[in-house]
Amino acid sequence: MASEILETHPRTLMMYEHLDMIHPKRTVTNRRRYSRRDVMKLQAIQTLTREHRVNLAGVRYILALLKRLQVAGVEPPEGLKNLDVTLLDV
Repeated sequence: MASEILETHPRTLMMYEHLDMIHPKRTVTNRRRYSRRDVMKLQAIQTLTREHRVNLAGVRYILALLKRLQVAGVEPPEGLKNLDVTLLDV
């Protein structure tokens, strides 16, 4: 279960989905199935919110900015180099 891997409450994951930050697939029984890409994005969100104390609006902005920097071939700021945005849909 993704909430156990990420050590977060399942409602937090539902909130991220409600805010259109992630889009997990659904099973036939309507259970959420998080892909590796979803988990990677959730880990990036957690890093920004927990370690850098960024709110969710800031997380969206930073992830989009990091993706643009990567596309342009520009190195991210020192404190954000550990966030891999190569596979993230932002």
